[in-house]
Amino acid sequence: MKMSQNSSGKDDQASGSKKPISLPISRVRLIMKSSPDVSSINQDALFLTTKATELFVQHLALSSFNNGSGKETNSLSYSDLANTAQETETFHFLTDILPKKILAQDYLNSLEQMQEEEGADY
Repeated sequence: MKMSQNSSGKDDQASGSKKPISLPISRVRLIMKSSPDVSSINQDALFLTTKATELFVQHLALSSFNNGSGKETNSLSYSDLANTAQETETFHFLTDILPKKILAQDYLNSLEQMQEEEGADY
């Protein structure tokens, strides 16, 4: 997948007239309706939410690509996304969803160390 930050307005308009959004609207509607606070969904609100989600994912991917190791290999990896979530203030709310991968043994050692520290406090 080739990433590029430079896109012309003509490209956006040409692709916009053919297919204005890439995400499936029915899936976004299903996710929105899963909230108990939502009773009905306006078509305009559904379209705008879908488009905003698409733009957010694109921004996250471009930031991760530009700040990660993907430039050398022309690819985007999970670790690039996790690093961007951890290191960029804008995406910091995603750290629970995109945690850095650690080995199970490292996690168990960390957990054991935390339990020892809690036991020493009492």
